[in-house]
Amino acid sequence: MPRLTPDIASSTPSSRSASVSRNSSFKDGWVRFVVSSDGKTHEHHLKSARRQEKLSNMLREMVGAKKKAVDEEDAGLSLVSSWLRSNERDNAAGGKKDSLTAPTSLVEKYGKCHEIIGKGAFGIVRISHKIDPKNGKGEKLYAVKEFKRRPAESQKKYTKRLTSEFCISSSLRHQNVIHTLDLIQDDRGEYCEVMEFCPGGDLYTLVLSSGKLEVQEADCYFKQLMRGVVYMHEMGVAHRDLKPENLLLTTNGALKITDFGNGECFRMAWERDVHMTNGVCGSAPYIAPEEYTEDEFDPRPVDIWATGVIYMAMRTGRHLWKMAKKDEDEFYQKYLEGRKDEAGYEPIEQLERARCRNVVYSILDPHPGRRITGKQVLNSEWGREIVVCEAGETGH
Repeated sequence: MPRLTPDIASSTPSSRSASVSRNSSFKDGWVRFVVSSDGKTHEHHLKSARRQEKLSNMLREMVGAKKKAVDEEDAGLSLVSSWLRSNERDNAAGGKKDSLTAPTSLVEKYGKCHEIIGKGAFGIVRISHKIDPKNGKGEKLYAVKEFKRRPAESQKKYTKRLTSEFCISSSLRHQNVIHTLDLIQDDRGEYCEVMEFCPGGDLYTLVLSSGKLEVQEADCYFKQLMRGVVYMHEMGVAHRDLKPENLLLTTNGALKITDFGNGECFRMAWERDVHMTNGVCGSAPYIAPEEYTEDEFDPRPVDIWATGVIYMAMRTGRHLWKMAKKDEDEFYQKYLEGRKDEAGYEPIEQLERARCRNVVYSILDPHPGRRITGKQVLNSEWGREIVVCEAGETGH
């Protein structure tokens, strides 16, 4: 299988110890995952995103993991008007300012932006530090995503694109979806999206620094991811770019879906039918096969497919294939052959539990019409038995 990560370790040790039945560490000895003595509950102890970013940047330069397969044009623009109406209602009810036109500055509302914790085609993400005015010592941290215009992108399209992303992300309220607070201009006139800060970094960096995750560890993150996906789909939103880089973590192991730049509103609240979508977008290893072969398709199974690839990346530390195109990728061709073979597909067959293997095969069904749904995953015998950590249950 294609490698997800080279064998490079982080460099800061931890002296933390625990009397437990089992624990797992980063390659440098930092205890990241602890299972209680009864074997039923567990805890995550993740490193600060500020330290993880140094490792992440180094590895991404080597493997080019931040490249997008295809840039997608503006998505979900129909939500713009509803967001503006919502702001008008807020203004009428409580005098809340529209963040696109409010004179209040980014620094005044959310503090000064300092260190960079993420980079990508969209721009950069910084941490802003807001000093508590009551005591002048404590501070509140926010993640500030600074948008940048694409080459040859007009100001109108740029504004629609970032407003669309903000409309989608800010309309979602779930413990496994990042909480988006504001869209505001900085002192240079650049638009910034303000979000809650997840100090545990992203899942991609966690897998890089760990090699691969333990069964209970990966299962916990997977169930949190699936809960978030089911919620999004119930709200009529598809992400269309799910990958470990877009899954943020708190230091205690709560998982949050982020980056709705490719998000689509496939059904409005008053509608019953799903709007089909088209085009290829996202990162190649996570793109569903129907995106390459169908003129239009339901975006929900596309998200479900990506969760299966993410789960296998957590369990193996590798990508199953470079892209899900049987005529162009030998690894994907082997997967299709393995599905038909009595012996099965080896990487999935190596998963310990039959109920887990069956669900993963159903998630990674090449035919979207037969692919299992998020609700069916959560209601499966495997899904029901997965224990989520306390932080994952509360979202903190």
